[in-house]
Amino acid sequence: MLRAALLDMYNGEDNRGIPMLRAILSRYADDFTFDHLDIRLKNEVPGLDYDIYVFSGGPGDPLEQDKPWCDPFYALIEAIWEHNKNADMLGKSKKHVFFICHSFQIACHCLGLGRVTERRQMSFGTYPVHKTFYGKVEPLFHVLPDPFYIADFRRYQVVEPNKARFHEMGATLLCLEKLRPHVHEERAMMAIRFSPEMIGTQFHPEANPEGMLAHFVKPERKEIIEKEYGAARYERMIHDLSNPMKIQLTFDTIIPGFLNEAVKALKGMREDVLV
Repeated sequence: MLRAALLDMYNGEDNRGIPMLRAILSRYADDFTFDHLDIRLKNEVPGLDYDIYVFSGGPGDPLEQDKPWCDPFYALIEAIWEHNKNADMLGKSKKHVFFICHSFQIACHCLGLGRVTERRQMSFGTYPVHKTFYGKVEPLFHVLPDPFYIADFRRYQVVEPNKARFHEMGATLLCLEKLRPHVHEERAMMAIRFSPEMIGTQFHPEANPEGMLAHFVKPERKEIIEKEYGAARYERMIHDLSNPMKIQLTFDTIIPGFLNEAVKALKGMREDVLV
């Protein structure tokens, strides 16, 4: 039986991300078991004992360095990268990894792929993102339109792709945030294929529209969002959550696609070893 790790980066904060990720991972009970590890609150940083790693989003500054979990966490990302780089030569199976939002920003900083900065204004709601050339041929994005719609909640961003480092790693930039002609700022990198086994998004592909809709239509939530971001953005978000060709399609496609490919590759590797 394969083993997966859900790396919880929410630092104990109430959130929708972890329940949605747990629900997705639970569908694969016939393929793998999974452990829920609390990275920031309990310093539960794993080693290389798992086959699949799903790193969650989370609040706060992705560049914080002074917490007990920080050094082991950075070391884990680097260890997974080095393991995968040498796995073929050693006849070992590679680790399959998905980074989301906060952890995506940390991974980009750790691996030197871009600069993490604080946004001028928090991104909150549903938005279109645009595929790059590589995004248009990315298997996980194949059934998604261009642009496709995402759930995006973040105060930080990854910008200024380090082209030399992308080339050195063989990484590819898959999509960029929405076009904003009236804003004279660089568009954030919204998804990167780090390697054939490692991918990440700066948005939340685990966002379940049904659950989010139930959460955000509560009167107290509606009042807070409209006060902070305006009625127009709230109404657009509710509309997008209700459209099966927007957030629902993204939810149905990306993480299930990643897990399906990971299970297929890992089981194939184990069958080859047994032959």
